[in-house]
Amino acid sequence: MIGRGFASILWGMVADRIGRKPVIIFSIFAVIVLNTLFGLSVKYWMAVTTRFLLGALNGLLAPIKAYSIEVCRAEHQPLGLSIVSTAWGIGLVVGPATGGYLAQPVKQYPHIFHEKSIFGRFPYLLPCLCISLFALLVLLSCIWLPETLHKHKGLEVGVETAEASTTQESAESHQKSLFRNWPLMSSIVTYCVFSLHDTAYSEIFSLWTVSDRKYGGLSFSSKDVGQVLAVAGASLLVYQLFIYGWVDKILGPIHSTRISAALSVPIIAAYPFMTHLSGIRLGVALYSAAMIKSVLAITIITGTSLLQNKAVPQGQRGAANGIATTAMSLFKAIAPAGAGVIFSWAQKRQHVAFFPGDQMVFLLLNLTEVIGLMLTFKPFLAVPQQYK
Repeated sequence: MIGRGFASILWGMVADRIGRKPVIIFSIFAVIVLNTLFGLSVKYWMAVTTRFLLGALNGLLAPIKAYSIEVCRAEHQPLGLSIVSTAWGIGLVVGPATGGYLAQPVKQYPHIFHEKSIFGRFPYLLPCLCISLFALLVLLSCIWLPETLHKHKGLEVGVETAEASTTQESAESHQKSLFRNWPLMSSIVTYCVFSLHDTAYSEIFSLWTVSDRKYGGLSFSSKDVGQVLAVAGASLLVYQLFIYGWVDKILGPIHSTRISAALSVPIIAAYPFMTHLSGIRLGVALYSAAMIKSVLAITIITGTSLLQNKAVPQGQRGAANGIATTAMSLFKAIAPAGAGVIFSWAQKRQHVAFFPGDQMVFLLLNLTEVIGLMLTFKPFLAVPQQYK
């Protein structure tokens, strides 16, 4: 996360200069190499170094968002961005699941993997190899990936040097104005607040479901939590492919973001009271809430991402997404630690009168969501011209 935060702006600028496809290809290649090296790590410093380099050299997110906008016609651009968001969400579910099933294969599957094999020496190599193999297939498929950033040399001959210099200075001035583009910056701030909320929610949801009922949790096993998250991830795929396009067409990115944020509040507020349920009632309530919350969250993230990409011209889109990725990485790096501290503090407040235990945790989550909702209104959020 830290490595990605440091390098995202640079990769976005590179994508604006040389094109989206070269950055995408290099980033996938970096995933293949560094993810494999991570599986071969035998020291803590080796693991930290490879993960940092993986984040710093994987500049995929900024150009792929720009690419998803540019490769689609205007009416399909929300769907393109939503697929990126969905792929990200599914990866957050499939990745940990792959690690859980394939890590330490000698212990989990002793009848298949021998202790003296390479997987006995490197217990986390197998899941890393599987991910690297998948990334290799994706890299090969990039052969057919068209470039969307086309820069042509001027056809006129004999242009004066002074005129060329003036044009270059104008272009440079235009590039420097990116941080003064308030429609872009306001949408990035809103995007970061919602990203902070979503990351904290994911952390707290897992901690809350596995904690004991006497502390306000559900006493779920890790497998039970994984099943809930898997169903929520599957619902995201269905929603983004078949429903989100209609939502955006009817409501637009701004109204869909506001409505989704408002609907998230009662859902989050209902979680602490699910401890009074059991059996099929608990299952229906929890699975329904998790699926709806995931759908609402992805609607918000896609809507704010769409506003960012519509606020800049094509030549600045990579850098704009790089700024958004850097800021988002910072907020997402803070969220898990903050959520863990707050959850631990709330566990000690089981018998207080004012929002005891986990009720305080979900209250703070809702306050963050409300702040994000408020940021979607004027005078803070400046709407891009095409949405006015």
